[in-house]
This record gives sequence, C-alpha cells and structure tokens, in this order.
Amino acid sequence: MRSPADIRTEIEARLKKYLSRDNTGIRHELLSFFVKMKTTTIPEIYEKISESFEISYHSVASMVGIIASRIGVLHVKRDPEGPNAVYEIKDAYVGMVTHLLKCA
Repeated sequence: MRSPADIRTEIEARLKKYLSRDNTGIRHELLSFFVKMKTTTIPEIYEKISESFEISYHSVASMVGIIASRIGVLHVKRDPEGPNAVYEIKDAYVGMVTHLLKCA
C-alpha cells in the first residue's frame, strides 16, 4: 500500500510531465483557472479559455478529464439538477499546482 507521501510525489511527477508538454500555454491557463476559481464546469472553462486560445469545447472537456482522472487533482461532482458536472480542485493540491505553475 502506498503512503500519502508516495501518492503526492506521484501526482507531482504527473503534473510536471503534463505541464512540460504544454507548447501553447493552454494547460497552464486551464490549471491556473482552477486555482483561481476552485469550482467550475466545462462550459465556464471553455468560455474563459476560448477568449485567449482557439480551442474546441471537446478539447477543453478532454483536458479536464485527463486532469481529473489520470493526474488526480480534481474532484468531480455530478449535479442531479443540472446537465453539467462540477469540477473542483482538491484542497490538498492547490499549493502544489500553484508552485508548479510558477516554476514552469
């Protein structure tokens, strides 16, 4: 069984690798949006990101899905009354993400 420190180290490595492949700055912008807003939906993210970048709605949804499922820094809440899932950055990783965004 992995310790919490091992999990945190693994997530940090995944984030570094994810950000290292960011040629356009979209990934940095997406993660910084989560740090600022804490809780949001894909339509809100798309609206904000599409102001600065030419990107499709599905690409934004895909990036959010990768950050939530593969990297593991987002928590997904299903809203039974609304059509959109609500994504929230986990409190334990806000500092890590902020630090990596400044370093990268």
